[in-house]
Amino acid sequence: MATIALSPAATGTESPIRSFFAALLRVFSAYDAAQSRANQVQRLNGMTDAELARIGLRREDIARYVFRDILYI
Repeated sequence: MATIALSPAATGTESPIRSFFAALLRVFSAYDAAQSRANQVQRLNGMTDAELARIGLRREDIARYVFRDILYI
């Protein structure tokens, strides 16, 4: 016998307050991820070409490297 349990979000009965805080959490999470990527780009741009070569990167590949998991560039 199979039992299916539906969460409030799946049934559409999620409270407006809970929805608001869930959306707020998504915004802060997205901001944190963007800030983290920006910091990584800044750190890599601050390295010399020799330092980048040591870790297998070229200066023109920094954006591709930092955003490799979400963008196909």
